[in-house]
Amino acid sequence: MTTFDRREQGFETQFAHEEEVRFKASARCNRLAGLWAAEKLGLAGSDAEAYAKAIVVTDVDKPGSDSVFEKLRSDFKLKGVAQSDHQIRRTLDEFMKRALAEMKAS
Repeated sequence: MTTFDRREQGFETQFAHEEEVRFKASARCNRLAGLWAAEKLGLAGSDAEAYAKAIVVTDVDKPGSDSVFEKLRSDFKLKGVAQSDHQIRRTLDEFMKRALAEMKAS
């Protein structure tokens, strides 16, 4: 194996690791967002957990889109919960920062 091949393999390994961390952080972020939204929607216990799982699945079904934001906004509107688009996006950003920090700490 040449030096070039080893470097290429190293970059591929690093990329795969970074993608795995990004996926796990995104799932963690979405779970936190789901629990936050469940509280706003008046859900607790197993209902809140089920809602959080549904939020995670929403992102897995349509990755890379605003599917989580759209679902939260839609559910809030349906239940009459007052949350602006800015508030929802800011909360999602905060949860992503938290999820990344937790991933780095573990």
